[in-house]
Amino acid sequence: MGAKNILSHSLRIAWKDLLEVFRNRLGLVMLILMPVFMMVMVGYIYPSGNSMTDVNVALVNEDIGYNGYTNASLALTGILETTSNNIEGMSLTYASSFDDLREMIQRGDVDAGIVIAKNFSSSVMNGQQGTITLVTDQSNMQMSSMLEAVLQEVFDQLGTMLAQQNVQMLGVDPNNSLAIVQPYNIETAGAIEGEFSYFDFVAPGIIAMTVMMSVMTGLPVAISEERESGTLDGMMVAPINRLSVILGKTIAQIGRGLLQGAIIIAIATTLFGVTIHGNILLVFALLLLCVFSFVGLGILLTSFTKDQETASMMMTTIMFPMMFLSGVFFPIEQMPWFMQTISKFLPLTYVADALRKVMVLGADIPAITTELSILIVFGVTMIAIAVPVFKRAMTR
Repeated sequence: MGAKNILSHSLRIAWKDLLEVFRNRLGLVMLILMPVFMMVMVGYIYPSGNSMTDVNVALVNEDIGYNGYTNASLALTGILETTSNNIEGMSLTYASSFDDLREMIQRGDVDAGIVIAKNFSSSVMNGQQGTITLVTDQSNMQMSSMLEAVLQEVFDQLGTMLAQQNVQMLGVDPNNSLAIVQPYNIETAGAIEGEFSYFDFVAPGIIAMTVMMSVMTGLPVAISEERESGTLDGMMVAPINRLSVILGKTIAQIGRGLLQGAIIIAIATTLFGVTIHGNILLVFALLLLCVFSFVGLGILLTSFTKDQETASMMMTTIMFPMMFLSGVFFPIEQMPWFMQTISKFLPLTYVADALRKVMVLGADIPAITTELSILIVFGVTMIAIAVPVFKRAMTR
């Protein structure tokens, strides 16, 4: 049987599988809704604007003053009230003591607290450092870290303003006071111009993960269910090369994966403002390579199972750790060394890395040569192993 017939039969089998998807209206709806839910849910968990809303901070002023005056702490309290009014979504309330503040945090009434020490005014008036304590909620470390960074920035600016005023009182030119207080001006710049959020980091990983899930969950239906219903036997007795069956299934999964990839990219760019800085064609080429990489693995795993349920359980078992170890949600560099080692053997790691480089950093093909090479070698190896195993499984 020639290559032309193999290709023709493969396309017919792929068309049959795709028609089954479109005829199954509920399955088609779920095929579209799954990437929509995935991207919308994650998009709102990681807001693109780096914003905080409904954040409550309590202030405890324990300052007993200096010679009956508490001007320093009162001035600080006034500035904090003005600052909280200027920060959208953040409100300032008061607590009577540290214990009162702790109870408010335990009840969930506030997210963090500020305590002005008893000797604050006396320390400032004597030319010493006044003590301000930031009290955080350890049960919500992410929110605590964000609040701590924001409040630390506010106090740094207040401290700088106070130091500038003190320096100017010594007769220093006001235009030079900031340079005396802060000799260094630290600026940060990204490799690509523009503002980026954590969602820009997560979005490429979510796209790669969704395409992987589409392939890995679609294959048990495409192979095991067909085997259980007996339609696979019909193809076996037909004058069709078995390689055509595998190619047909592969082409159908590519169509499903690219459809879901296109949906999720459209949502990320239109609804959450994700900007693709690289070539959009290269992004779709990577999605195509992602499908190719996982089709072989999916066919191989499905070949070892007797029914759809077992195949789905096996796919889930493989996908679940891969989702968390491939740097989709968290940077791999933050993981323990042994998890970093495991992640290097997972193809999803290289798909997410390559997509991130293209979408966020605007990388071109030479910049992702390593990822492309690994994915191609992995995909070819898996297909080479899967084809004979699948042929043998079909004859059982």
